[in-house]
Amino acid sequence: MSRFWIDKISSLHPYVPGEQPTSDTLIKLNTNEHALPPSEAVLAAIKSVAGDALRRYPDPTASGLRSAISATESVPPGHIFVGNGSDEVLAHLWFALLKGRAVQTLDTTYGFYPVWARLYDSELLEVPVTDDFSVDLDALKRSDAAIVLANPNAPTGRALSRNELAALLDSNTDRLVVIDEAYFGFGAESAVPLLADHDNLIVTRSLSKSHALAGMRVGYAMAQPNLVEGLNRVKDSFNSYPLDAIAQAAATAAVADSQWLEQATATVCAARDHMTAGLQAMGFDVLPSQANFIFTRHNTLAGKRLFNALRERDILVRRWDRPRIENWLRISVGTREQVEVLLAVVQEVVASESG
Repeated sequence: MSRFWIDKISSLHPYVPGEQPTSDTLIKLNTNEHALPPSEAVLAAIKSVAGDALRRYPDPTASGLRSAISATESVPPGHIFVGNGSDEVLAHLWFALLKGRAVQTLDTTYGFYPVWARLYDSELLEVPVTDDFSVDLDALKRSDAAIVLANPNAPTGRALSRNELAALLDSNTDRLVVIDEAYFGFGAESAVPLLADHDNLIVTRSLSKSHALAGMRVGYAMAQPNLVEGLNRVKDSFNSYPLDAIAQAAATAAVADSQWLEQATATVCAARDHMTAGLQAMGFDVLPSQANFIFTRHNTLAGKRLFNALRERDILVRRWDRPRIENWLRISVGTREQVEVLLAVVQEVVASESG
């Protein structure tokens, strides 16, 4: 602890990201990166960035990227805000719209929400998910507090339908609802079509998962222009140039390549279904997932034992020491080959640990 810290810093408990190992032997299924490399169009766009573009400051509004998102999502460019990953977008959003206010989220969800709530003096109301990890919509509707909801949820992978989200928005049009679609693109219905008729909605996205650009750090939000203006005011009071020239070129190409997205999504979803069926055949409960990961537990073996046994066999997955989910593992969907290795190793672990 530094004697120069302000009081709040000493009491912060920052978000802890998943382990990023340096070993080449590990099968890394712990941070939900895309199983496939990005589009060839992305790689070509990166190579095409001229030296002069690096000499100059990048476009502060990322107009080309916003135009590409606009064309893909049928949302006007003025309804789009871009940032250095969806975490930065959400942080700016929290400061602009939620600071010092009560905010509802789920008791089992993305671990960064409590960090932002603490950093920005929000009273965080954690609404319990149901016994099967579904969202209790009636409980959320009972409070007037703003809502931040990951959909699909992490780490469960469960998703609400667009009709359910519309009902939530309509239940109180004076309540701000933030839908974090970090796991967009793997089967869940998007809330984006609801934006036109709901000025109390913000949808945030990441290109890390859906477009295999976790290494680029690109995220965006879509909302009515008055909300976007609030985000821009915070951004321009923090960093006017959040996306560099290479990131803008790569992200624009990625968003425009709808054929890659369709094919890559189908590949990931097929691997997810294969992994789910294989684990269920070995006595695992697997929640229905619409993300590029699954949430699972064995019917007899403790989660920590499984986690450690897999780690010892060079397979890295994610686990939390929280009573409600301590026996559950979140496993990212890898390539078909990685899934086959995982299933073979899990079968070996279950046999050895049960014996």
